Amino acid sequence: MKLNKYIDHTLLKQDATENQIDCLLSEAIEYDFASVCVNPTWVEHAQKGLEGTDVKVCTVVGFPLGATTSTVKAFETKEAIQNGADEIDMVINVGALKSGNLALVESDIRAVVEASGDKLVKVIIEACLLTDQEKVVACQLAQKTGADFVKTSTGFSTGGATVADVRLMRETVGPEMGVKAAGGARSYEDALAFVEAGATRIGTSAGVAILKGELADGDY
Repeated sequence: MKLNKYIDHTLLKQDATENQIDCLLSEAIEYDFASVCVNPTWVEHAQKGLEGTDVKVCTVVGFPLGATTSTVKAFETKEAIQNGADEIDMVINVGALKSGNLALVESDIRAVVEASGDKLVKVIIEACLLTDQEKVVACQLAQKTGADFVKTSTGFSTGGATVADVRLMRETVGPEMGVKAAGGARSYEDALAFVEAGATRIGTSAGVAILKGELADGDY
């Protein structure tokens, strides 16, 4: 199994510098990761740095709280794609979900899916804040809108991916939709456990350490 192509090599810290982003891009090229995942301000820079490679540019929308309006999320999506993004990881309206306002959650996701055109959309449900039933509902809504993936976490809340959450999400969406485990993969064994539970993509800042068989520090 080519684990490198499961990995979205990620740097979303607010104090990330240009040198750190360039290091991320170099590592992504060297290890041939699936994508780099960066904040929107770095998308154009990343696109130029990855030109001529098959490493995709992934960015985040409504990040990390998911509490911006659908209009803003759609605009963010369109601008990111104009700047060179290949994949969009959007955060659902968690408060709306927990309030039972499922119509708003669905329309919010749909606004991003429609704005994305033919680009890949991953829907971050922030599983650490949800009950198991809410996780199931969030996944069902993402699937209903035509999104490509459901994703466990932003990495900026109270916890990252768990094997149990990945398994539940996979059981909910079936075999066709992507499942991304974000946060929690600190070793090769961690990453493999997520894949075995049903993940088809892993979001982590520890991709290099994982492929080297090392144990990484940190929580994303």
